[in-house]
Amino acid sequence: MKKLAEQSAAELAAMLKETKDAYEAFQAKKLSLNMARGKPGPEQLDLTMPMLETLRSDADMHSASGDDVRNYGLLDGITEAKKLFADILGADPAEMFIGGNSSLELMFACLQIAYVKGIAGCTPWSKLDEVKFLCPVPGYDRHFALTEYFGVKMIPVATDENGPDMETVRKYVEGDASVKGIWCVPVYANPTGIVYSDDTVRAFAALKPAAKDFRIFWDNAYCIHTLVENARKPLTINAACAETGNTGIFYQFCSTSKITFPGAGVAAFNTAKENLAELEKHLGIQTIGFDKINMLRHVRYFGNAENMIAHMAKHRAILAPKFAAVLDALDREIAPLGIAQWTKPEGGYFISFNAPKGTAKRIVQLCKEGGVTLTGAGATYPYKNDPDDSNIRIAPTYPSPAELAQAMELFCIAVKYAALEQLCK
Repeated sequence: MKKLAEQSAAELAAMLKETKDAYEAFQAKKLSLNMARGKPGPEQLDLTMPMLETLRSDADMHSASGDDVRNYGLLDGITEAKKLFADILGADPAEMFIGGNSSLELMFACLQIAYVKGIAGCTPWSKLDEVKFLCPVPGYDRHFALTEYFGVKMIPVATDENGPDMETVRKYVEGDASVKGIWCVPVYANPTGIVYSDDTVRAFAALKPAAKDFRIFWDNAYCIHTLVENARKPLTINAACAETGNTGIFYQFCSTSKITFPGAGVAAFNTAKENLAELEKHLGIQTIGFDKINMLRHVRYFGNAENMIAHMAKHRAILAPKFAAVLDALDREIAPLGIAQWTKPEGGYFISFNAPKGTAKRIVQLCKEGGVTLTGAGATYPYKNDPDDSNIRIAPTYPSPAELAQAMELFCIAVKYAALEQLCK
Protein backbone atom coordinates (compact mmCIF):
# COMPACT_ATOMS: atom_id res chain seq x y z
CA MET A 1 0.00 0.00 0.00
CA LYS A 2 1.37 3.41 -0.95
CA LYS A 3 1.53 6.25 1.53
CA LEU A 4 -1.28 8.75 1.06
CA ALA A 5 1.25 11.48 0.25
CA GLU A 6 2.44 9.41 -2.72
CA GLN A 7 -1.00 8.81 -4.25
CA SER A 8 -2.50 10.71 -7.15
CA ALA A 9 -5.65 12.81 -6.85
CA ALA A 10 -7.62 10.09 -8.64
CA GLU A 11 -6.30 7.41 -6.31
CA LEU A 12 -7.16 9.50 -3.26
CA ALA A 13 -10.70 10.16 -4.55
CA ALA A 14 -11.25 6.45 -5.15
CA MET A 15 -9.93 5.57 -1.73
CA LEU A 16 -12.17 8.22 -0.13
CA LYS A 17 -15.26 6.70 -1.77
CA GLU A 18 -14.22 3.20 -0.67
CA THR A 19 -13.61 4.39 2.90
CA LYS A 20 -16.91 6.31 2.98
CA ASP A 21 -18.76 3.17 1.91
CA ALA A 22 -17.02 1.14 4.61
CA TYR A 23 -17.93 3.77 7.20
CA GLU A 24 -21.60 3.82 6.21
CA ALA A 25 -21.70 0.03 6.39
CA PHE A 26 -20.34 0.28 9.92
CA GLN A 27 -22.98 2.85 10.87
CA ALA A 28 -25.65 0.40 9.79
CA LYS A 29 -24.49 -2.01 12.51
CA LYS A 30 -25.76 0.47 15.14
CA LEU A 31 -23.02 -0.29 17.64
CA SER A 32 -22.88 1.24 21.11
CA LEU A 33 -19.36 0.90 22.54
CA ASN A 34 -17.65 3.20 25.02
CA MET A 35 -13.87 3.73 25.12
CA ALA A 36 -14.01 7.19 26.67
CA ARG A 37 -12.28 6.38 29.96
CA GLY A 38 -9.63 4.01 31.23
CA LYS A 39 -11.88 1.73 33.23
CA PRO A 40 -10.92 -1.78 34.31
CA GLY A 41 -12.93 -4.44 32.54
CA PRO A 42 -15.31 -6.74 34.44
CA GLU A 43 -12.84 -9.63 34.33
CA GLN A 44 -10.27 -7.44 36.08
CA LEU A 45 -12.74 -6.55 38.81
CA ASP A 46 -13.49 -10.24 39.28
CA LEU A 47 -9.86 -10.85 40.23
CA THR A 48 -10.27 -9.13 43.59
CA MET A 49 -13.71 -10.39 44.61
CA PRO A 50 -12.17 -12.77 47.20
CA MET A 51 -10.91 -9.70 49.08
CA LEU A 52 -14.51 -9.01 50.14
CA GLU A 53 -14.41 -12.22 52.20
CA THR A 54 -11.27 -11.17 54.07
CA LEU A 55 -13.03 -9.48 57.00
CA ARG A 56 -15.83 -11.79 58.09
CA SER A 57 -18.04 -11.05 61.08
CA ASP A 58 -15.70 -12.92 63.40
CA ALA A 59 -12.50 -11.29 62.07
CA ASP A 60 -10.12 -9.39 64.32
CA MET A 61 -10.90 -5.75 63.54
CA HIS A 62 -7.86 -4.27 65.22
CA SER A 63 -4.90 -2.76 63.40
CA ALA A 64 -1.32 -3.58 64.24
CA SER A 65 -1.32 -0.64 66.67
CA GLY A 66 -4.24 -2.17 68.54
CA ASP A 67 -6.78 0.38 67.35
CA ASP A 68 -10.30 -0.78 66.51
CA VAL A 69 -10.70 0.11 62.82
CA ARG A 70 -14.49 0.26 63.21
CA ASN A 71 -14.22 3.39 65.34
CA TYR A 72 -13.10 7.00 65.03
CA GLY A 73 -9.48 8.05 64.91
CA LEU A 74 -6.23 7.50 63.03
CA LEU A 75 -6.62 10.43 60.65
CA ASP A 76 -3.47 9.41 58.77
CA GLY A 77 -4.46 5.75 58.39
CA ILE A 78 -3.36 2.44 59.86
CA THR A 79 0.33 1.63 60.26
CA GLU A 80 0.32 -1.52 58.15
CA ALA A 81 -1.30 0.30 55.20
CA LYS A 82 1.43 2.93 55.38
CA LYS A 83 4.02 0.17 55.19
CA LEU A 84 2.30 -1.49 52.22
CA PHE A 85 2.16 1.69 50.14
CA ALA A 86 5.60 2.87 51.23
CA ASP A 87 7.08 -0.37 49.91
CA ILE A 88 5.25 0.10 46.60
CA LEU A 89 6.53 3.68 46.21
CA GLY A 90 10.00 3.30 47.69
CA ALA A 91 9.06 5.72 50.47
CA ASP A 92 9.41 6.01 54.24
CA PRO A 93 6.29 4.73 56.07
CA ALA A 94 6.60 7.72 58.41
CA GLU A 95 6.00 9.96 55.38
CA MET A 96 2.79 8.23 54.27
CA PHE A 97 -0.84 9.33 54.68
CA ILE A 98 -3.60 6.84 53.87
CA GLY A 99 -6.85 8.39 52.74
CA GLY A 100 -10.17 7.28 51.34
CA ASN A 101 -10.89 5.68 48.00
CA SER A 102 -9.64 8.42 45.69
CA SER A 103 -6.21 9.92 45.05
CA LEU A 104 -7.94 12.71 43.12
CA GLU A 105 -9.69 13.62 46.37
CA LEU A 106 -6.28 13.99 48.05
CA MET A 107 -4.99 16.11 45.16
CA PHE A 108 -8.06 18.33 45.44
CA ALA A 109 -7.49 18.67 49.19
CA CYS A 110 -3.87 19.75 48.68
CA LEU A 111 -4.89 22.35 46.12
CA GLN A 112 -7.76 23.56 48.28
CA ILE A 113 -5.56 24.02 51.35
CA ALA A 114 -3.01 25.99 49.32
CA TYR A 115 -5.81 28.05 47.79
CA VAL A 116 -7.75 28.83 50.96
CA LYS A 117 -5.17 28.76 53.76
CA GLY A 118 -1.76 28.80 52.09
CA ILE A 119 1.12 26.41 52.71
CA ALA A 120 4.70 26.79 53.93
CA GLY A 121 3.81 30.13 55.51
CA CYS A 122 2.94 31.64 52.12
CA THR A 123 0.00 33.77 51.03
CA PRO A 124 -3.10 31.72 50.11
CA TRP A 125 -3.37 31.38 46.36
CA SER A 126 -6.83 32.93 46.44
CA LYS A 127 -5.27 36.25 47.52
CA LEU A 128 -2.68 36.34 44.74
CA ASP A 129 -3.13 38.15 41.44
CA GLU A 130 -2.08 35.09 39.46
CA VAL A 131 -1.22 31.46 40.15
CA LYS A 132 0.29 29.22 37.46
CA PHE A 133 0.70 25.47 37.07
CA LEU A 134 2.85 23.65 34.53
CA CYS A 135 1.05 20.95 32.58
CA PRO A 136 3.05 18.39 30.57
CA VAL A 137 1.15 17.60 27.37
CA PRO A 138 -0.48 15.48 26.30
CA GLY A 139 -1.63 14.87 29.86
CA TYR A 140 -4.42 13.77 32.19
CA ASP A 141 -7.68 15.65 31.73
CA ARG A 142 -8.72 15.35 35.38
CA HIS A 143 -5.49 17.03 36.51
CA PHE A 144 -6.34 19.94 34.25
CA ALA A 145 -9.90 20.03 35.53
CA LEU A 146 -8.65 20.34 39.12
CA THR A 147 -6.41 23.32 38.45
CA GLU A 148 -8.99 24.97 36.22
CA TYR A 149 -11.53 24.63 39.03
CA PHE A 150 -9.36 26.82 41.27
CA GLY A 151 -8.79 29.39 38.53
CA VAL A 152 -5.13 28.47 38.14
CA LYS A 153 -3.49 29.46 34.86
CA MET A 154 -2.21 26.35 33.11
CA ILE A 155 0.94 26.42 31.00
CA PRO A 156 1.52 23.52 28.58
CA VAL A 157 4.97 21.91 28.61
CA ALA A 158 6.06 19.63 25.77
CA THR A 159 7.08 16.04 26.54
CA ASP A 160 9.14 13.41 24.78
CA GLU A 161 10.07 9.80 25.55
CA ASN A 162 12.04 10.97 28.62
CA GLY A 163 9.31 13.11 30.16
CA PRO A 164 8.69 16.88 30.28
CA ASP A 165 11.07 19.35 28.67
CA MET A 166 13.10 20.08 31.79
CA GLU A 167 14.75 23.21 30.41
CA THR A 168 11.30 24.76 30.07
CA VAL A 169 10.28 23.45 33.50
CA ARG A 170 13.42 24.85 35.11
CA LYS A 171 12.96 28.25 33.44
CA TYR A 172 9.44 28.64 34.79
CA VAL A 173 9.95 27.11 38.23
CA GLU A 174 13.17 28.92 39.06
CA GLY A 175 12.32 32.21 37.36
CA ASP A 176 8.67 32.86 38.19
CA ALA A 177 7.36 32.85 41.77
CA SER A 178 3.76 32.67 40.52
CA VAL A 179 4.43 29.11 39.32
CA LYS A 180 3.18 26.98 42.20
CA GLY A 181 3.19 23.45 40.82
CA ILE A 182 3.46 20.95 38.02
CA TRP A 183 1.44 17.84 37.23
CA CYS A 184 3.46 14.67 36.66
CA VAL A 185 2.52 11.07 35.88
CA PRO A 186 6.05 9.65 35.98
CA VAL A 187 5.44 5.98 35.24
CA TYR A 188 3.34 4.93 32.23
CA ALA A 189 2.11 8.47 31.84
CA ASN A 190 -1.48 9.24 30.95
CA PRO A 191 -1.96 9.10 27.98
CA THR A 192 1.46 8.47 26.39
CA GLY A 193 2.60 5.54 28.55
CA ILE A 194 6.13 6.96 28.77
CA VAL A 195 8.33 6.44 31.83
CA TYR A 196 10.33 9.44 33.01
CA SER A 197 14.05 8.85 32.59
CA ASP A 198 16.32 8.84 35.63
CA ASP A 199 17.87 12.08 34.38
CA THR A 200 14.43 13.69 34.28
CA VAL A 201 13.60 12.55 37.81
CA ARG A 202 16.95 13.90 39.03
CA ALA A 203 16.28 17.20 37.26
CA PHE A 204 13.00 17.49 39.15
CA ALA A 205 14.75 16.76 42.43
CA ALA A 206 17.36 19.45 41.70
CA LEU A 207 14.87 22.28 41.06
CA LYS A 208 15.32 25.47 43.07
CA PRO A 209 11.83 27.01 42.97
CA ALA A 210 11.34 30.74 43.11
CA ALA A 211 8.19 30.07 45.15
CA LYS A 212 8.53 28.56 48.61
CA ASP A 213 5.12 26.92 48.17
CA PHE A 214 5.93 25.28 44.83
CA ARG A 215 5.14 21.54 44.80
CA ILE A 216 5.55 18.77 42.25
CA PHE A 217 2.26 16.86 42.11
CA TRP A 218 3.73 13.40 41.42
CA ASP A 219 0.74 11.22 40.50
CA ASN A 220 2.18 7.71 40.52
CA ALA A 221 -1.12 6.12 39.53
CA TYR A 222 0.36 3.41 37.31
CA CYS A 223 3.57 2.57 39.16
CA ILE A 224 2.93 -1.22 39.12
CA HIS A 225 0.56 -1.42 36.14
CA THR A 226 2.89 -3.16 33.71
CA LEU A 227 2.08 -4.78 30.37
CA VAL A 228 5.40 -6.60 30.08
CA GLU A 229 7.39 -9.00 32.21
CA ASN A 230 10.59 -7.77 33.81
CA ALA A 231 9.44 -4.18 33.69
CA ARG A 232 12.12 -1.55 34.18
CA LYS A 233 12.50 0.03 37.61
CA PRO A 234 12.77 3.80 37.25
CA LEU A 235 14.40 6.05 39.82
CA THR A 236 11.90 7.10 42.48
CA ILE A 237 11.30 10.73 43.35
CA ASN A 238 12.05 9.79 46.96
CA ALA A 239 15.54 8.53 46.13
CA ALA A 240 16.29 11.45 43.81
CA CYS A 241 15.21 14.04 46.38
CA ALA A 242 17.18 12.28 49.10
CA GLU A 243 20.27 12.80 46.93
CA THR A 244 19.62 16.55 46.64
CA GLY A 245 18.16 17.12 50.10
CA ASN A 246 15.10 18.63 48.39
CA THR A 247 12.71 16.28 50.16
CA GLY A 248 9.86 18.72 50.69
CA ILE A 249 9.38 19.65 47.04
CA PHE A 250 6.95 16.89 46.04
CA TYR A 251 3.51 15.52 46.87
CA GLN A 252 3.23 11.90 45.69
CA PHE A 253 -0.10 10.14 45.15
CA CYS A 254 -1.25 6.63 44.30
CA SER A 255 -4.21 4.33 44.89
CA THR A 256 -5.55 0.82 44.35
CA SER A 257 -8.36 2.09 42.11
CA LYS A 258 -7.14 0.01 39.16
CA ILE A 259 -5.69 -2.74 41.36
CA THR A 260 -8.79 -3.67 43.36
CA PHE A 261 -12.02 -1.68 42.87
CA PRO A 262 -12.43 1.83 41.42
CA GLY A 263 -14.53 3.74 43.94
CA ALA A 264 -13.76 1.23 46.68
CA GLY A 265 -9.98 1.15 46.71
CA VAL A 266 -7.51 2.88 49.01
CA ALA A 267 -5.62 6.08 48.21
CA ALA A 268 -2.22 7.07 49.58
CA PHE A 269 -0.24 10.29 49.83
CA ASN A 270 3.50 10.66 50.42
CA THR A 271 5.51 13.76 51.25
CA ALA A 272 8.04 15.10 53.74
CA LYS A 273 7.07 14.95 57.42
CA GLU A 274 6.83 18.73 57.74
CA ASN A 275 4.45 18.87 54.76
CA LEU A 276 2.34 16.08 56.23
CA ALA A 277 2.10 17.77 59.60
CA GLU A 278 0.88 21.00 57.99
CA LEU A 279 -1.67 19.32 55.72
CA GLU A 280 -3.01 17.07 58.48
CA LYS A 281 -4.00 20.12 60.53
CA HIS A 282 -6.38 21.08 57.74
CA LEU A 283 -7.50 17.57 56.81
CA GLY A 284 -8.39 17.01 60.47
CA ILE A 285 -11.04 19.69 60.11
CA GLN A 286 -12.51 17.91 57.08
CA THR A 287 -12.74 14.45 58.64
CA ILE A 288 -12.00 12.51 61.82
CA GLY A 289 -10.67 9.64 59.74
CA PHE A 290 -11.07 7.75 56.50
CA ASP A 291 -12.33 4.18 55.96
CA LYS A 292 -9.96 2.10 58.08
CA ILE A 293 -11.98 -1.08 57.57
CA ASN A 294 -11.21 -0.90 53.86
CA MET A 295 -7.55 -0.20 54.63
CA LEU A 296 -7.39 -3.30 56.83
CA ARG A 297 -9.23 -5.37 54.22
CA HIS A 298 -6.61 -4.48 51.61
CA VAL A 299 -3.69 -5.15 53.93
CA ARG A 300 -5.03 -8.50 55.08
CA TYR A 301 -5.75 -9.56 51.50
CA PHE A 302 -2.39 -8.61 49.98
CA GLY A 303 -0.14 -8.95 52.99
CA ASN A 304 2.79 -7.17 51.39
CA ALA A 305 3.94 -5.24 48.33
CA GLU A 306 5.33 -8.36 46.63
CA ASN A 307 1.88 -9.98 46.67
CA MET A 308 0.26 -6.84 45.29
CA ILE A 309 2.78 -6.75 42.44
CA ALA A 310 2.16 -10.46 41.79
CA HIS A 311 -1.57 -9.71 41.67
CA MET A 312 -0.90 -7.19 38.90
CA ALA A 313 0.50 -10.00 36.74
CA LYS A 314 -3.09 -11.29 36.56
CA HIS A 315 -4.19 -7.89 35.29
CA ARG A 316 -1.37 -7.95 32.75
CA ALA A 317 -2.59 -11.27 31.37
CA ILE A 318 -5.96 -9.66 30.65
CA LEU A 319 -4.74 -6.30 29.40
CA ALA A 320 -1.66 -7.10 27.32
CA PRO A 321 -3.66 -8.85 24.55
CA LYS A 322 -6.04 -5.86 24.38
CA PHE A 323 -3.18 -3.42 23.90
CA ALA A 324 -1.63 -5.76 21.35
CA ALA A 325 -4.92 -5.85 19.41
CA VAL A 326 -5.02 -2.05 19.22
CA LEU A 327 -1.40 -1.76 18.16
CA ASP A 328 -1.75 -4.57 15.60
CA ALA A 329 -4.74 -2.81 14.03
CA LEU A 330 -2.86 0.48 13.81
CA ASP A 331 0.26 -1.18 12.42
CA ARG A 332 -1.80 -3.03 9.83
CA GLU A 333 -4.26 -0.34 8.74
CA ILE A 334 -2.66 3.04 9.46
CA ALA A 335 1.13 2.63 9.49
CA PRO A 336 1.45 1.90 5.74
CA LEU A 337 -0.35 5.16 4.95
CA GLY A 338 2.23 7.30 6.76
CA ILE A 339 -0.36 9.63 8.28
CA ALA A 340 -0.13 9.16 12.05
CA GLN A 341 2.07 8.25 15.02
CA TRP A 342 1.26 6.50 18.28
CA THR A 343 2.93 5.26 21.43
CA LYS A 344 3.60 1.62 22.24
CA PRO A 345 3.50 1.63 26.04
CA GLU A 346 4.91 -1.04 28.35
CA GLY A 347 2.30 -0.27 30.99
CA GLY A 348 -0.52 1.97 32.08
CA TYR A 349 -4.01 2.28 30.64
CA PHE A 350 -3.73 4.27 27.43
CA ILE A 351 -2.24 4.64 23.97
CA SER A 352 -1.60 8.17 22.72
CA PHE A 353 -2.47 8.59 19.04
CA ASN A 354 -1.44 11.61 16.98
CA ALA A 355 -3.65 11.92 13.92
CA PRO A 356 -3.00 14.22 10.96
CA LYS A 357 -3.15 17.83 12.18
CA GLY A 358 -6.63 19.24 12.13
CA THR A 359 -8.46 15.89 12.14
CA ALA A 360 -8.77 14.70 15.77
CA LYS A 361 -12.18 16.26 16.39
CA ARG A 362 -13.45 14.89 13.09
CA ILE A 363 -12.20 11.38 13.92
CA VAL A 364 -13.86 11.43 17.34
CA GLN A 365 -17.09 12.68 15.74
CA LEU A 366 -17.00 9.96 13.07
CA CYS A 367 -16.43 7.29 15.72
CA LYS A 368 -19.30 8.56 17.84
CA GLU A 369 -21.67 8.63 14.88
CA GLY A 370 -20.46 5.13 14.01
CA GLY A 371 -21.24 3.81 17.51
CA VAL A 372 -17.95 4.14 19.43
CA THR A 373 -17.44 6.85 22.05
CA LEU A 374 -13.84 8.00 22.56
CA THR A 375 -12.27 10.51 24.94
CA GLY A 376 -13.02 13.94 23.56
CA ALA A 377 -10.46 15.46 21.21
CA GLY A 378 -8.45 18.09 23.07
CA ALA A 379 -9.06 16.50 26.48
CA THR A 380 -5.35 15.77 26.90
CA TYR A 381 -4.52 19.51 26.83
CA PRO A 382 -5.31 22.33 29.27
CA TYR A 383 -8.65 23.98 28.58
CA LYS A 384 -9.28 21.13 26.09
CA ASN A 385 -7.29 23.11 23.57
CA ASP A 386 -5.00 20.94 21.47
CA PRO A 387 -3.41 23.53 19.16
CA ASP A 388 -2.81 20.91 16.47
CA ASP A 389 -6.20 19.16 16.84
CA SER A 390 -4.22 15.94 16.62
CA ASN A 391 -4.03 13.97 19.88
CA ILE A 392 -6.53 11.22 20.74
CA ARG A 393 -6.38 9.07 23.86
CA ILE A 394 -7.22 5.42 23.17
CA ALA A 395 -8.43 3.44 26.19
CA PRO A 396 -8.38 -0.30 25.37
CA THR A 397 -9.04 -1.68 28.86
CA TYR A 398 -12.82 -1.87 29.27
CA PRO A 399 -14.23 -3.42 26.05
CA SER A 400 -14.23 -7.17 25.54
CA PRO A 401 -11.79 -8.46 22.90
CA ALA A 402 -14.63 -8.79 20.38
CA GLU A 403 -15.87 -5.26 21.09
CA LEU A 404 -12.34 -3.92 20.89
CA ALA A 405 -11.83 -5.50 17.47
CA GLN A 406 -14.98 -3.77 16.20
CA ALA A 407 -14.04 -0.47 17.80
CA MET A 408 -10.57 -0.47 16.26
CA GLU A 409 -11.94 -1.37 12.84
CA LEU A 410 -14.17 1.69 13.03
CA PHE A 411 -11.37 3.84 14.46
CA CYS A 412 -9.03 3.00 11.60
CA ILE A 413 -11.77 3.69 9.06
CA ALA A 414 -12.44 7.06 10.73
CA VAL A 415 -8.75 8.02 10.68
CA LYS A 416 -8.52 7.21 6.97
CA TYR A 417 -11.80 8.98 6.25
CA ALA A 418 -10.75 12.20 8.04
CA ALA A 419 -7.30 12.20 6.43
CA LEU A 420 -8.71 11.61 2.95
CA GLU A 421 -11.35 14.31 3.38
CA GLN A 422 -8.58 16.73 4.26
CA LEU A 423 -6.43 15.73 1.26
CA CYS A 424 -9.30 15.75 -1.22
CA LYS A 425 -10.55 19.26 -0.44
